[in-house]
Amino acid sequence: MASWGWDVAARVRWIEQCLALGVSSFDHADIYGGYSVEALFGEALAAAPGLRERLQVVTKCGIKLVTPARPLHRVKSYDTSRAHITACVEASLRALRTDRIDVLLLHRPDALMDPAEVTDTFAALRSAGKVLHFGVSNHTSSQLALLHRRLPLVTQQIEFSPLRMQALADGTLDQCVDLGLRPMIWSPLAGGSLFSADDERARRVRGALTDLALANNVSVATAAYAWILRHPARPLPITGSSRVEAIAEAVAALSLRIDAEDWYQVWRASEGHDVP
Repeated sequence: MASWGWDVAARVRWIEQCLALGVSSFDHADIYGGYSVEALFGEALAAAPGLRERLQVVTKCGIKLVTPARPLHRVKSYDTSRAHITACVEASLRALRTDRIDVLLLHRPDALMDPAEVTDTFAALRSAGKVLHFGVSNHTSSQLALLHRRLPLVTQQIEFSPLRMQALADGTLDQCVDLGLRPMIWSPLAGGSLFSADDERARRVRGALTDLALANNVSVATAAYAWILRHPARPLPITGSSRVEAIAEAVAALSLRIDAEDWYQVWRASEGHDVP
């Protein structure tokens, strides 16, 4: 949103268009846009006060960037201390112009994380009504378990696409199924590489998705989203697009359930071989 160059009215209109499509969750992080995007979104919420009750705000904290917006940060690092999480929540609430965050995620694993301190901080924020639910982003299964045993989490935000399938092999998606956590998926179209990359693997995957799209009379993007949605973890892809047309392509995947053999055709194209 920081790069879109939109005025407040355009931001309000985009949010309303997303809501009209049934998209009601908006994913943020304090660092996005050089610590500016939360405030841009908050301006839209303030301009149209009725929007807040119709949507869910997700945001993330824990990454400290060296930037003029945060002059006290001396080195890029991760921080999950009570003081930092609490300060980030207060800053996000001010920027977003809201009284609560629906879901707060720890953005990256912190090697110095004290799980008891984090969960105590989460509990205090929930008790104060400032954060309703908690999760993690880009954590390993063991790192998530350290927190989930102490205070139930609601999601794990991970990268997953037909070109980035590590979560299928490393136990991340298995854990989500086991714990009943619906994973949020960032970069579901591999940052556009599904359409633009010219390496052999991308060409294979693009060909398999094109066949799937043609067979179901949908776009290749819709086929890619449907492939992700087919997993029993019930993933929630993040579109990351300013184009309402692209968001509509993602929503269209909700009406397409591909069968297992078609799913494995795409898997095979990505791996370059049959299942073992």
